[in-house]
This record gives sequence, C-alpha cells and structure tokens, in this order.
Amino acid sequence: MKLSIFQLPIVAILLLLLSGCSLFDGEEEDEFAGLSTEEQFYQRALGQLNGQNFRGSITTYQALESRFPFGRFAAQAQIEIVYAYYRNQDMEAARAAADRFIRLHPDNENVDYAYYMKGLASFEDGSGFFSRFLPIDHTKRDPGRAQESFSDFAQLLALYPDSPYAADARSRMVYLRNNLAAYEIHVANYYLERLAYIAALRRGQYVVENFQGTPAVADGVAIMVEAYLRMGLSDLADTSLALLKENYPAHASIDNNDDFIIRTEITNPSLLYTVTFGLLGDNAIEPPLAPTGRPRTSGSQEIINAQTEPEETASRSWLNIISL
Repeated sequence: MKLSIFQLPIVAILLLLLSGCSLFDGEEEDEFAGLSTEEQFYQRALGQLNGQNFRGSITTYQALESRFPFGRFAAQAQIEIVYAYYRNQDMEAARAAADRFIRLHPDNENVDYAYYMKGLASFEDGSGFFSRFLPIDHTKRDPGRAQESFSDFAQLLALYPDSPYAADARSRMVYLRNNLAAYEIHVANYYLERLAYIAALRRGQYVVENFQGTPAVADGVAIMVEAYLRMGLSDLADTSLALLKENYPAHASIDNNDDFIIRTEITNPSLLYTVTFGLLGDNAIEPPLAPTGRPRTSGSQEIINAQTEPEETASRSWLNIISL
C-alpha cells in the first residue's frame, strides 16, 4: 500500500508518539528496577528523604502506596510524605497529606505529628517565599493562613496537650496572635486615613476586646481615642485617653506634655506620594483636621471657668430682674 504525501507526516507523528510512550515507560521501570518488596521501596524512599532528595522521595512513597496500599509500611509512608512535601516547599500538598493521614489513622501514635505539620505548613505558607530574603512586614499580609495555622495548633493542644510538639505550637500561636492583632491595627489605620472613623473605632475596640496581652492593645486604645476625637465625642475620647495614659503612659501617641497627638491628614498629596501608595513623597501636610493636642478634660469645664460673672449694677429695672 502506497502512502500519499499527505499521510506521511501523520504516520511519522504516530511513530514518534509510540516511541515516546515506550521511552517513558522504560524510564519508570528503570527508576524502580530491582525493587520488588514493600520494604525495599520504603528503604529507598527513606534514603532519599534523609539525603534531601525530597522530590524523589515523594515519587517513591507514592509508588510504595500504590503497589502496597495495605502493607505494613503504608501508614509510615503516608506520614513521612507529609514532611517530604513540606521540605519540597509544597505546603498545600503537605496540608492535604496531613489531613488524609488524620482521616485514615485517627488513633495512630503519630497523629499528633500530622496535626503539628498541618499547622506548620500553613504557618510557612503564610510567610511566603520572598519573605526569606526581603524585609516583609508579615502583619500587613492577608491573615487567612495565619488564622488557619493558629486554629490547627490550637486543635493540636486541645487534643494532645502533652505532645512533644506542644511547646513549639504554643510559641508559634503567641507569634501568630500578635500578628493577627497587628493586622487589625493596620486595617484601623487604613480606615482612619480614609475618614471612616466608625470602622476604625470598631477595629480598635475589636483588638482591645479580643487580643488582650498583645502589644497591639495599646494601639487599639489610641485608635479609639483618635476616632472619638475626630467624631467630636469628647467624653468618650477622654475616657479612652485616661485608660491609655494609665496603662500605656509611654505610648507614641502621648507627647512629653502628656497630651494626645492626633495625626495629620494628606490633603493634597504629591504625584510621587500617589504613585508609590504613600511610601515616598509628602507624608504630612498642614493643617491637620483637628488640634494636635488635647486638654486633660473634655474642655467643657475650661470653657465654663473662662466665663466671667456679670457685674451687678447699682440700679436694675424690674424687666431685668424678672428676665434672669
């Protein structure tokens, strides 16, 4: 049978595809050549893991489980692949593998490790790759992963308070809680800059009520003071300011005269300030929206004291007397 000139390219492509498939099959067979027992697969994967060949160990662990799904090394392979994914910087896969181990082996002696690695994967995933090399403020990042990590560590401590991983989990929870509180402060400042005083006030109150013991509580009280002042609620501002002075007398919002400092607003930002999102250029333009200092009281008593009593005149008409 003769092939037309149009059929020759199609035949050539099919031959290449068939040869490619056989080549890949041969590579997979060569990769595990000489491995026939479950223990041999496990020892290969463990050696790759110890040798920091994490990608190779993941492949071998997967091959072990696919060939021996109910073998005596299956559970151990499932827990060790969590660590392999983690070291391979695949945090989503590490979390999924930890979840799978918890679901399949809830009574396993290593299940606390799965809970710990699940939280640790979220902890590292929230940090990001570039944060290893750049001075990134983690408190300004999306708190989603931090909240997941905090929840995972809390679950570990609730179920296994005596776990060898409990101490490290507690330390990381303190760090995460501080960051979550600081994130709320950043959001509150964002609202203040955009004149959304009620939203800023609620964020400050949320920090004070839910993050006691964190450094951000003082900032939360200061935001409450400023929000109240900008809304003209002097009495509430005075109450919050008294709380701030009593508990955090050295806070940056209190000046040397023991007065509260209200930040100024950007009224006419320069082009450089606008295009750099406030990183460069003008950062404070007069005049401020409110006075930069506050009296110790709300001001009403000072106004009263400033008023002078009317002098009594020698002679007063009956009209003046009855109209007092």
